[in-house]
Order: sequence, then structure tokens, then C-alpha cells
Amino acid sequence: MSSHPNDKSWLFFPQKQQRESQVRLFCFPYAGGGASIYNSWAEELPAQIELCALQLPGRENRFAEPPFTNLNQLVETLLPVLKPYLDVPFAFFGHSMGALTAFELARAIRNAYGWEPEYLFVSGHSAPHVPRQRKTLHHLPTADFIQEVRKLNGTPEEVLQSEELLELFLPLLRADFELCETYAYQSQAKLSCPIVALGGLQDEDVPRDALEGWCEHTSAHFCRRFFYGDHFFLHRHRQYLTKFIAQKLLNLNTVACQTCGCLRGLAS
Repeated sequence: MSSHPNDKSWLFFPQKQQRESQVRLFCFPYAGGGASIYNSWAEELPAQIELCALQLPGRENRFAEPPFTNLNQLVETLLPVLKPYLDVPFAFFGHSMGALTAFELARAIRNAYGWEPEYLFVSGHSAPHVPRQRKTLHHLPTADFIQEVRKLNGTPEEVLQSEELLELFLPLLRADFELCETYAYQSQAKLSCPIVALGGLQDEDVPRDALEGWCEHTSAHFCRRFFYGDHFFLHRHRQYLTKFIAQKLLNLNTVACQTCGCLRGLAS
């Protein structure tokens, strides 16, 4: 597995280089996902935001590489990879596993370099100090594992019903679940960047109070917003989500509420 700091296989820029970009938005995938899940975001975000999607080993064009199963090792590897790209104001967005990765990487960058994101957007994941409510899945027998994955409603049914596709996809998914399920939160000083927590109203895996707990990890502004949908609300409401993120990053002149500047029309 290559971890050279200049190895650009880790980073995917779906946009053409924009001279007018003001902030670089790093996006981290959920379990089983790759950089391509953020392709359409690049078309919807304003030119002032340069999107950089993280491509982790074991998926898409890095399918042949073994995936990480330990979050601390992943973060340690990513530190020198991202450092050359933190030369401009930057922000992190991560969904589910990506939220956990973004949080720990933000703390690691703060500890190593003294820099922090302009914003940390954490989506579809309980606050890291909140004890896990869901049972451990990554070691389950194949049939039981598939049944639990199906409940999350994030894997296409044609994949779950195809033996050939499952043979290719399940090892990655198990590795990603192991990475999340073996994570052990360690208390550190709060981040000084704002944290925005995003969730789905029908997401049974991430209840409201568990999402609200993210407020304990920043000494700056905290905001949370809920969208109608399950754990994978970010696909159904992509346009609202990208508009919301852009408004936060660029302070665009949009219709905003008086309490925290969030866009109206989203569930609070």
C-alpha cells in the first residue's frame, strides 16, 4: 500500500482547476463508497469552492489495494498526503465512516501542524464519544452480514443478490465496518473550528441526541440540521445539502434563519 505524500491516487478533483476558488472542500466517503459519490457535487457547488474527494484503498480505481481496518492507521497515513493541499482555507465533509475519519483527521492536523478546517461537516454519524448502539457486524457470517447491510438501504439490491458482485464487494464493506466498529474515542482538547452535524430524520442508527453530542467537540459555533430521509439522505437531498454547505463556507446571500444562518426549508 503506497503512502507517499505526493501520491495523488488518494485525491480526486472532479472540477477543473478554478482560479477563483476560495476554499478547498475535502470529502470523505462512507463505508463501501468511493470518491465518485461526490462527482455530482462538483457540478452543484459554486466555483469558489474546490472539491477534493478522498479515494481510499480497496475501491474503484484502487480496488486491488487492501483497505484499512484501523482508523488510527488511516489517519496517520493521510496526514502527509493532505499536508501539501492545506495551503489554502479548507473544510472537511464526511458521511458516516467519513464523518469519523474527518473528525479524527481534523484533530491530527491540529496536533501535528496547528491548522484546523474552516468548517467540519459531520453527517450521518453519532458523536464519537457516544457509545455504539448498533451491534457489531463486521464478523457476522455472510448471510447475516448481508441482511444487516440491506437494512441500511445504502447498497444496491442488484449487488446484494449477485454472488459475483458480493464476492468482490463484501471484503471492502467488512473492512470498512471493522474500521468503524473497532474505533475507540480518546478525549482531547476541543477543536476551535465550527462543527455542523447533519442527519436524517428517519435514520434509526443515528438518533437526534447522538447527533447533538457533536457540540461537545468544538469551542466554536455548533449547528445541526436534519433532512427528511434515512441514513443515506445525502443522495436524496444532494442539492439542498450542497447549497447549505456553500452558504456556510462562503456566507452567500441566501435566505437564512436568525439563529445560526442556516437555510430555511430544512428540518431543524
